[in-house]
Amino acid sequence: MHGTLYIVASPIGCLQDISAHALEILRSVSLIACEDTRHSATLLHHYGINTPLKAYHSHNESECSIYLLEKLKDGESIALISDAGTPLIHDPGLTIVQQARAAGVRVTPIPGPCALITALCASGLPAAQFIFSGFLANKSSARQKQLEALKQETRTLIFYEAPHRIVECLQDMILIWGEHKQAVLARELTKIYETFLSGTLSELLSQLLADHNQQKGEFVILVAGNNEPLDDTLADAKRIFDILTTELPHKQAAALTAKITGVAKNIVYQWGLE
Repeated sequence: MHGTLYIVASPIGCLQDISAHALEILRSVSLIACEDTRHSATLLHHYGINTPLKAYHSHNESECSIYLLEKLKDGESIALISDAGTPLIHDPGLTIVQQARAAGVRVTPIPGPCALITALCASGLPAAQFIFSGFLANKSSARQKQLEALKQETRTLIFYEAPHRIVECLQDMILIWGEHKQAVLARELTKIYETFLSGTLSELLSQLLADHNQQKGEFVILVAGNNEPLDDTLADAKRIFDILTTELPHKQAAALTAKITGVAKNIVYQWGLE
């Protein structure tokens, strides 16, 4: 029989944020695949776990996946962890998960910490619907294009960002979305210097520029969705929706109106409910 590939969430800061189930799996498997063996060794040493480690990162993912899959086929069970949080969420792991599933190997998730969810639940921004976009582009021009594409998005937007790009990232957000856009910066989650800053994009940028310490660490940026389409666009959308509803069910009319005008479907559909 094949072994099992366990996708194990690990702490994003505080080492105590790991489940008893996750620790049990890490002790019982034959091998733990991780991004940085030195980083993961700290976690394992803290809990007295001696399971062998195998480096599995973006530079060797293809090659290492072949190695891991052979072991799984031979009946060995393997745990996949990332440096912090849930594997595959903007971390390596997709290749081995896809190959394992294609080969009929059981893939079992062991849930736990995830930075984007941790930040969202304490942000005060709407959490029922959101979009996670990971890290934006390194270059400002490409980053601005990505932000422009999200300008009319009504759901809460979530990004990861590194300390050396956080100021430039906020500056681009202000340029594309305006300085009054509401946002939250979550920094160093679950660590000793954990910080949540909230306000407009302009206010957040001012706070970072006034205190260089606030530019250190890893960031989750959360931005309120756009619920105020441009007046002209909104008027056109309402007119088109009214016409379509004379011939189509509200749900279909809303979907077509959204496709034609770019106004979010949930906003258009709400007109029908009203």
